[in-house]
Amino acid sequence: MCELYSKPDTLALRERHIGPSCKIFFAADPIKIMRAQGQYMFDEKGERYLDCINNVAHVGHCHPEVVKAAAKQMELLNTNSRFLHDNIIEFAKRLTATLPQELSVCYFTNSGSEANDLALRLARQFRGHQDVITLDHAYHGHLSSLIEISPYKFQKGKDVKRESVHVAPAPDTYRGKYREDHEDPSTAYADEVKKIIEEAHSSGRKIAAFIAESMQSCGGQIIPPAGYFQKVAEHIHKAGGVFIADEVQVGFGRVGRYFWSFQMYGEDFVPDIVTMGKPMGNGHPISCVVTTKEIAEAFSSSGMEYFNTYGGNPVSCAVGLAVLDVIEKENLQGNAVRVGTCLMELLTEQKAKHPLIGDVRGVGLFIGIDLVKDREKRTPATAEAQHIIYEMKGKGVLLSADGPHRNVLKIKPPMCFTEDDAKFLVDHLDGILTVLEEAMDSKSGTVFSENAAYRTKMPKEIQVELPNLSATEAREIPRGKRNGVCSDQQALLSKRLKT
Repeated sequence: MCELYSKPDTLALRERHIGPSCKIFFAADPIKIMRAQGQYMFDEKGERYLDCINNVAHVGHCHPEVVKAAAKQMELLNTNSRFLHDNIIEFAKRLTATLPQELSVCYFTNSGSEANDLALRLARQFRGHQDVITLDHAYHGHLSSLIEISPYKFQKGKDVKRESVHVAPAPDTYRGKYREDHEDPSTAYADEVKKIIEEAHSSGRKIAAFIAESMQSCGGQIIPPAGYFQKVAEHIHKAGGVFIADEVQVGFGRVGRYFWSFQMYGEDFVPDIVTMGKPMGNGHPISCVVTTKEIAEAFSSSGMEYFNTYGGNPVSCAVGLAVLDVIEKENLQGNAVRVGTCLMELLTEQKAKHPLIGDVRGVGLFIGIDLVKDREKRTPATAEAQHIIYEMKGKGVLLSADGPHRNVLKIKPPMCFTEDDAKFLVDHLDGILTVLEEAMDSKSGTVFSENAAYRTKMPKEIQVELPNLSATEAREIPRGKRNGVCSDQQALLSKRLKT
């Protein structure tokens, strides 16, 4: 029988045997999660947390239909894809049916990192080019080949950017080089890519690929302006390269209206390679690369055989098929539209109320809250963001922050997230922001929560004593009307997507 360690013992043993090889959420006061269901996670004391960040459990933690499909196939057979099996064929057919007709060949892998690594191999083999253009602060995986094209990683460590890697500005119209007041930000950002291509060619280099998440996650929940990807694809194709759309974090209906995030930019934009992972197996390790027949044939003609022992195995494909079934049966895309619209409306109201909120951006259940200390200067509120995350945890809501300044609260919950969940999240965020902003106005003292084993380092100008309710008291605050608080209108895409 497995022994249940106390949280301090668990933390001590983790640090001893795992050490720095695996970072944890809320390192100053970590949570020991014992079980999860739907959009909720439960610790060893049975305390419930609303999960606003786990985009891996796409259709909900431990969804019974997914669990059932995995167990049923595991009892029958699991083997590698050297043998014929219906599951891999059916899964490939179902996936390609959601994509533009040109994207018709699937390569099954086990993780988003594996998928992106293979995508690079395909791109480089296609015409024999080697160079890759990536976006600033992008993250595409943990393999050596992907750290090289992930400024999010190599700018933090000792890794030096390779000569074959070129970094383009992130198409961020709130905090980037070309902002919302620019007459044509999509062309301006695309011209930055064009300039990189021209400079590479003048040095005798050749572009193999441009790679980008369809919506940039680690970069701070960035949604590119309309037309940007089309213009970039045009420049890349003229250079003999291919466009890789990384859908590992943002695919499978997260944007609501479309199954893939790249589809919201228009029917005239079709990537040459699409990578997918994370939500694909709802926590089970499975991923995929889908590309054109032309690129696949160029890869196979090289004589370099692709084989993955577990990629596309019967159990993984059974799980993937179950995930697709649940998305359809439970109309989770419709839910993303409805709840995403609700959440954006509530957060926009909070923006009008709280000066700490500089920008609210998002589509479907992919939303970012950019926190600022000064709206005019858009000064990142990094310490404040970290303080808010810990305070929200104390109220039973799990959030995290990202972006170059780690000041963007990111919301990417399981797709079964409800309007009541959205209201619960925003109610507590409102309360915490109110207290924090009052503290900032007083400009004295120390920011400290008696209910958490941590101190939040804050700039001197906002160091004050913050009163805090217990988690239990916080949950008991009346939240008013829980039904009918949000409109059921179709989600309006961000103004960044208006044509």
